Amino acid sequence: MKVKLTPVPQLSAEDLTDREALLLQLLGEREERIQQLVDEIARLKGEKGKPKIKPSRLEPVHKAQSQQEGTEEDAPENDQAKKKRPGSEKRSKTASLTLHETKIIKPTQEIPPGSEFKGYKTYTVQGLVIKAHNIQFLLERWKTPTGEYLSGKLPEEVLNQGHFSPSLKSYLLYQYHHCHVTQPLLLEQIHEWGIDISAGQLNRILVEDKDTYHAEKREILRVGLEVSSYINTDDTSARHQGFNSYCTHIGNEWFAWFETTSSKNRINFFD
Repeated sequence: MKVKLTPVPQLSAEDLTDREALLLQLLGEREERIQQLVDEIARLKGEKGKPKIKPSRLEPVHKAQSQQEGTEEDAPENDQAKKKRPGSEKRSKTASLTLHETKIIKPTQEIPPGSEFKGYKTYTVQGLVIKAHNIQFLLERWKTPTGEYLSGKLPEEVLNQGHFSPSLKSYLLYQYHHCHVTQPLLLEQIHEWGIDISAGQLNRILVEDKDTYHAEKREILRVGLEVSSYINTDDTSARHQGFNSYCTHIGNEWFAWFETTSSKNRINFFD
């Protein structure tokens, strides 16, 4: 049967007489000795004694020591005096940002005469500007005295890309193939931004005129085998367009080449 002892109260030494302070000290020593005997009896019986819990390392060292000794000390007022854990230092989140616009905000109060300007206090806000950007090319036309017409020529990149800019096409390809955004959602998104494009035009941008990409795909396996000191290969069963097939993978950490072979057709996928 365990008997719970009344803990020795923590009283201020200024409110006690010398005799009372001595009695509290004797009570504390006897309480500590009783606990040692209880732990020793538990050890002889094969039981575990009272665990010794060390102070948390997340707290300042001086505070942990004061708690262990039973004394209380005030924390330092200077935050820099506290010891930080390794890796807790924070980097400046806006140090490497490119600033595109700067706005100066003046105080709303009237500045008294004789005030001294002390610079600026910075506050950076990150944002993203997404809007339609349409360009109209005006091709000059001249009629010579001989009746011949001279006209300005469109830039080569415009002739190759048509009525949609390379940046717009790049965004559509990235969203569809990399982010797996479906064509209906992608069409709805760019319509909300003011882009006038049909579903058929969007589909042609995503799937047609990709000979350059296909030529690059065909070179992946050859170049990968030439430059790699080792490769990994594996195959697994797969189901493609309703037919049983096998998917073969060849690659390493530098490239990945996939081939799906079935009784109907053979399709290559590259990464």
